[in-house]
Amino acid sequence: MLEWYQNPLTALAFLWRLERRDGVAIGFTSHDRDIVRDGLTYRATPGMLPSAIERGDPLKADGLDINGALTSDALREDDLLAGRWDGAAFWLNAVDWQSPSAPAVLLVRGELGAVEISDGRFSVALRGPGAAFEAAVAPETSPDCRARLGDRRCRVAMAGRRRLARVTARTGKVLTLDMVAADGIYAFGLLRWMDGANSGLDSRIMQSAGAAVTLEELPPASVMIGGLVELIEGCDKRFATCVSRFGNALNFRGEPHLPGNDLLTRYAS
Repeated sequence: MLEWYQNPLTALAFLWRLERRDGVAIGFTSHDRDIVRDGLTYRATPGMLPSAIERGDPLKADGLDINGALTSDALREDDLLAGRWDGAAFWLNAVDWQSPSAPAVLLVRGELGAVEISDGRFSVALRGPGAAFEAAVAPETSPDCRARLGDRRCRVAMAGRRRLARVTARTGKVLTLDMVAADGIYAFGLLRWMDGANSGLDSRIMQSAGAAVTLEELPPASVMIGGLVELIEGCDKRFATCVSRFGNALNFRGEPHLPGNDLLTRYAS
């Protein structure tokens, strides 16, 4: 047990550290004054409190809800709704605010999960490291590939399959770009917004033809004409595409020739 934690009167304060996947990190504290620790300033945020914390079996999936008011410019409602904080790394520590450099007690760590916003307040669920044990041990068989184009299992080189372009027009979910590409090459790929209000967000591409791409959903902010975007090629995950377009049959992560359940209902001819 830490020495400061055994004192008759403790100066206990919670420290929250949130780190997005793009490297942006912010800190909050339950204390009424800012606390600087390890080079990060934890801003005083009244009303931000964790739910009951139970420390026990380390293999058990951690469950924790964080509730607070949207009073910080660093944690805005539009960013939460846009998904910028989805999957962000999270640490909750207890410290002695009178001695910020003293050893801290790590209470919970994990990733941010579902976010709910109502009446200017937010509630976010935390997924702890133990949540990984709830996933399936082995993948289910499927005729389509289970890998993502360019990942460790697919191994297709993506260096030449990314391209920068600018938006010249928008009609509904269809964007017109200042470049021309082969039909279907970006279908099921990603469009990454490089500037403007949507900077850093990704949109899934459903179709592509020449200079036009059709998005699955529009980004949360309005599309800026002339804005820079990055196009990342996609794959329909079919074996025929893997062979003809990528020449990557050796790394295909599916079972296209495995008989399905309909084999049981067939009659001898």
